[in-house]
Amino acid sequence: MTDARLLTRALSDPASTLAFDSADWTALIAMARAEQLMGSLAHRLDGLDLPEPVARICAAARVSADHARRQALWEAEMARRVLVPLGVPVVLLKGTAFVAAGLSAGVGRSIGDLDILVPRAALDAVEKALIEQGGWEWVKDDEYDDAYYRDHMHELPPLIHQDRDRMIDVHHTILPLTAGRSPDAEALLADSEELDVSDGGGGLRILSPPDIVCHAAAHLFADGDLAGGLRNLWDIDRLLRDFGEHDGFWEVLGERAERHELVKPVGRALRLTERLYETPVDGEVVGKPRTNDNRYASRLLARDGWGRETRKFLRLTFYIRSHWLRMPPTMLARHLWTKWRK
Repeated sequence: MTDARLLTRALSDPASTLAFDSADWTALIAMARAEQLMGSLAHRLDGLDLPEPVARICAAARVSADHARRQALWEAEMARRVLVPLGVPVVLLKGTAFVAAGLSAGVGRSIGDLDILVPRAALDAVEKALIEQGGWEWVKDDEYDDAYYRDHMHELPPLIHQDRDRMIDVHHTILPLTAGRSPDAEALLADSEELDVSDGGGGLRILSPPDIVCHAAAHLFADGDLAGGLRNLWDIDRLLRDFGEHDGFWEVLGERAERHELVKPVGRALRLTERLYETPVDGEVVGKPRTNDNRYASRLLARDGWGRETRKFLRLTFYIRSHWLRMPPTMLARHLWTKWRK
């Protein structure tokens, strides 16, 4: 294989790797590292009879992923201690939510920043508490960047902890305010679910199962250039396998996608995860195949045997698309001009 289908097949069918030669293993590991899927792959391959060098690499990746999991949960706990006394809902998002809820998507997952969702009306109080009581501080001190985040984005300017050097992204919705779609942030918060904890450290929440999938699809297809997209699509595969057997899940997923104006991104996410990871999906929510699904698949699979990105022109078109999605043309031109002058 000359693209990342080697990786997607290994994740969906780990036994397929038993026929690999050294070149295949080199390519697979390079691709997995480039896509931040090494921990996930290592867990999928656990228990197979692997070549000794590969087994050592996978063992190290599992240790690293477990460390990342514990670190992510600790960051969530630190935020909880500061924010829960405010009496506002604090919803964990993305990787931290997956590991906190014990979801399959969290197994081996690479986790970076702590992402949380809070009511927009509570942003000032949340920001003040994180800075004055929690030890976080602003990453950006540029007035233009600060104003841009506050006026147009779906989150506060990023904050980083003074001692732990870990970032927190405080969201008030899941897509930029300038995007064409407007997810219902109040519904996301209202239907969120409190985490089931046994140590008494309650107060944190996660999105409802359908909304978790909607957010994953929005993050992948409605707000970016698909860089690292195979990891996000793997999240969706794992989430659908966790939730897909729940009574009424698919019907509610369709309803929530419509409510959040995410019917097209959710449909495309389901079609591509079925295509690349053989995920069981519901035909009604998937919708009809679209011609440009092939372009999205090609972008997601654009890696060579050394893990390097390929298809430069295609990547460029998706990079331009990511900016186009976030801003109207006039605003985009003004933004790019301002950033270029800096």
